Amino acid sequence: MNKILVIEDDLNVRSIILDILEAEDFLGIGAENGEIGVQLAKEILPDLIICDVMMPELDGHQVLEELRNYKATTTIPFIFLTAKSTTTDLRYGMNLGADDYLTKPFTHQDLLEAINSRIQKHKAIEQKAQEQLDELCHKITLSLPHELRTPLNGIIGTTQLLISDFEEMPPDEIQEMLENISISAARLYRLTCNFLLYADLELLERDPQRVQYFPKGVISNPELVIQSVIENKIKESNEKPPDFCLEIEKLTLNIPEEIFKKITEELIDNAIKFSAINTSICVKGYQIFNRYYLEFINSGRGMTAEQIAQIGAYQQFERGIYEQQGSGLGLILVKRLVQFYQGNIEIESTLGKTTIVRVILSTISS
Repeated sequence: MNKILVIEDDLNVRSIILDILEAEDFLGIGAENGEIGVQLAKEILPDLIICDVMMPELDGHQVLEELRNYKATTTIPFIFLTAKSTTTDLRYGMNLGADDYLTKPFTHQDLLEAINSRIQKHKAIEQKAQEQLDELCHKITLSLPHELRTPLNGIIGTTQLLISDFEEMPPDEIQEMLENISISAARLYRLTCNFLLYADLELLERDPQRVQYFPKGVISNPELVIQSVIENKIKESNEKPPDFCLEIEKLTLNIPEEIFKKITEELIDNAIKFSAINTSICVKGYQIFNRYYLEFINSGRGMTAEQIAQIGAYQQFERGIYEQQGSGLGLILVKRLVQFYQGNIEIESTLGKTTIVRVILSTISS
């Protein structure tokens, strides 16, 4: 049985609505003013709220504003009752987060249609959100354990060999095994950092105060950072690395250096991972007006328009066809970070040919 909270200071109107709700098998709860309504909403968490606009002390707009700022009630469907129906009034309420309006006087049928419409819409949204959560959990279940287990197995297996056979091993073999341990540890560290960073970005949407934990600053020489990232990636590679070409215009960018480095690391890593053999990777940086365009260009597998649209956390396309490392967090991390620092990201790709990932950032006027 759906719970519906009715906040209405007019006793006659409130009683009529509650009678209708009872007759239609809803559980109706009445509140005679805005303050009591807010308190009840937070306590009982109704499935829908019907609230008069014009009330003394705490009016309907103030009720809605307070409930939308309270985490547990922020998504509860909210219908206004009003005798005022000007476009300005309606727009003001909608901007605050109202879902619908009923203009007094209203009929029995008007009330039921509004209630059923909003409850069904809310259920559809919740179902979609649950499907997305289930999909994310499925991706994590498939991807994360493997990505954690692989470097851990490398670290544990290699250290056990060192412990058991250390005295019989030549120095060069010991050196090689220690390097393998270091590579596995670095991979595990990066995966952990990416997971925690993605979690922070997700939590930021629900708790804006967490913005204080994100770094601030600028970067004055992006080319040096990009060169450093490329050099490190070449050192980490067990195979022949691709050739790189850099065409970077030197400008001061409105993004912290550590965040710029993370964005670059993820995009260079993806470009290497998905490039065809004997092809080169090009990184271009140039200014158009007050925006800086940074392009990462590689030739290889490419992506379809549908795959580009579906980029998300723990998303790896065609993993059943291609054996590849990675948690699938790289591109979505880049996208979230770029957007957080007031930038944009664009992806152009031709399947089996060229992919261009374009990051657009703000510049600092000199």
